[in-house]
Amino acid sequence: MLKVITVILMYLITFVSFAQGAKKDVKTGNRSVTAIVKKVSNDKGSVRFAIYDSEKNFLQRKFVATKVSEIKNGVAQVIFSGLPPANYAIICYHDENENKMLDFQGNGMPTEDYGATNNVFNYGPPQFKDAKFELKDKDLTFEIKFM
Repeated sequence: MLKVITVILMYLITFVSFAQGAKKDVKTGNRSVTAIVKKVSNDKGSVRFAIYDSEKNFLQRKFVATKVSEIKNGVAQVIFSGLPPANYAIICYHDENENKMLDFQGNGMPTEDYGATNNVFNYGPPQFKDAKFELKDKDLTFEIKFM
């Protein structure tokens, strides 16, 4: 059990490593993806988002772009623009204390809410295969629910 918790903890720590990266947005395509989180537990802090374009980049935490949204009345929203058609996945978390990282309890469980596109909730961190979507010929909007 300790080994499982350690593995989950290590993966979740890398899950938020995108917060330490430089903010950027790509301008190589003509599509956009809007990500909305409703029912954020409170308006403290912000919600941090990252978009990935492959499972390999997802696992290595090499994001295409990151965005930060303030929370207004329990809602946070960002738009990733300039995206070329491809498969993508978005992950996000509520950075309630604005320390630019997802916080954890001593047992490895997150103390701040997080989520991913497609809202697949499994034991452990989000997986690219569960969160991926295909961006083709029209802009997309996703509502992400927090765990």
